[in-house]
Amino acid sequence: MSSDTDLRVGEVATRSGLTVRALHHYDRLGLVRPSARTAGGHRLYDAADLERLYVVVGLREMGLSLDRIGEVVSGALTVAETLEHQRAALDAQIVALTRARDRVVHAQRAGGELDLLALIKEVVMSNTFEQYFDADQIAQLQRRRAEIGEQRIAEVENAWPELMARVDAAIAQGTDPGSEEGRALAGEWSALLEQFHGGDEGLKNSLFRMYEENQPTIEDEWSGPSQAQLDFITAAQR
Repeated sequence: MSSDTDLRVGEVATRSGLTVRALHHYDRLGLVRPSARTAGGHRLYDAADLERLYVVVGLREMGLSLDRIGEVVSGALTVAETLEHQRAALDAQIVALTRARDRVVHAQRAGGELDLLALIKEVVMSNTFEQYFDADQIAQLQRRRAEIGEQRIAEVENAWPELMARVDAAIAQGTDPGSEEGRALAGEWSALLEQFHGGDEGLKNSLFRMYEENQPTIEDEWSGPSQAQLDFITAAQR
């Protein structure tokens, strides 16, 4: 059939390069629903259905999730907004993968062993990050990183384990969070966080929400702050 009207699902699969199962899946999700059916219940796609399908396929090829694509085809997001978000997300992944590659190259040159698990975790963490920071925030953080410089960023990253160890020691000794020592620790904690968010309330809120919703994983797999440490610092800041 050469017309773009009343195409059956098999014909659409042939034209699009998709499987019939994929087309059925898109139908169930509401991404591309056939505009009509035969008397026997077979799906029939018209030209508008095909156009919508090509949009879905194109966005999928760019790496967008089906949920995100659904927001685009429903009109909740514009294509321009979605592509900007995806570009920023891909930029963040490129940074993470570039670091991973640099570690591989360094390990090869040094002849040492590579911590593959650490590399996998770094890439996975970048995906978690994208769930809490939008495209504008990611771009803002990239600019901030360039302004601060890699040396200062390394200094801040190295300062965290030492500070968390001192907070743990204060907790073990029964130090009052409201004491001078407790407030001093909280001040250092806030100063290190500010190196990340720069005082921007939006970045701060996104960061705190990411920690709150992923705290066990961040603590166990990424050596992040424990709930006891966070409780101590929160009490010291009151």
